[in-house]
Amino acid sequence: METFPVGFLVINSQLHAQNFPLKKNESGIFQLGARSTTSMFNDGGTDNFGLGIGGQFRLQLAEQINTDWFFDYLTSDIGNVGNRSDYHIGWSVLFYPYLKKENDVVKTTLLKPFILAGHCFDYSRFVENKNISNLQERWSSAVQAGIGTHINLSKRLDLTIMTQYMIHLGNHIHADVVSNSTGSSLYISEEHGASLEGHLLTTISINYKIADLW
Repeated sequence: METFPVGFLVINSQLHAQNFPLKKNESGIFQLGARSTTSMFNDGGTDNFGLGIGGQFRLQLAEQINTDWFFDYLTSDIGNVGNRSDYHIGWSVLFYPYLKKENDVVKTTLLKPFILAGHCFDYSRFVENKNISNLQERWSSAVQAGIGTHINLSKRLDLTIMTQYMIHLGNHIHADVVSNSTGSSLYISEEHGASLEGHLLTTISINYKIADLW
């Protein structure tokens, strides 16, 4: 029973110690990752933070420009009466304003800060817990911008923390808790016509370099 954790630690340390040879520079690096996202606030009557999970891949286009392609699934509670689900699929461009170099070669440092901007498509669904036929859904388009940093755990593995503000353009949905003598229910209504809705997202991801494509 004691050999599994010891063996796992040995394999894990060997994996982290692996070098990642570059063909020319950091452009062309392909990464896969998993992420966890928190929505700091939402419109539509949600009381609690939205929490979610997702996945992503990165393809670096140049030494100072990276791209992040992601999928998120988030859920939020609406007053213990209903719930909201959000699905994000989109992309971001990451720009590294400062890179440490020696002899024109980028050096791996512990922190690698960046600014980001991008776009995503969002599907939102509002539903009452006790009456699942009481629901509204919408598609919207969004833009996002923010800041973050990679924490390089090894030459292949990084932990990334970023915060971004996302603004959605689409029909606006109100979800309000209505209380009466028989209990509480969810009143869901939709405003026709485009409107803006924003929320602040904080994402933590773990990413592994798979290959240097060019």
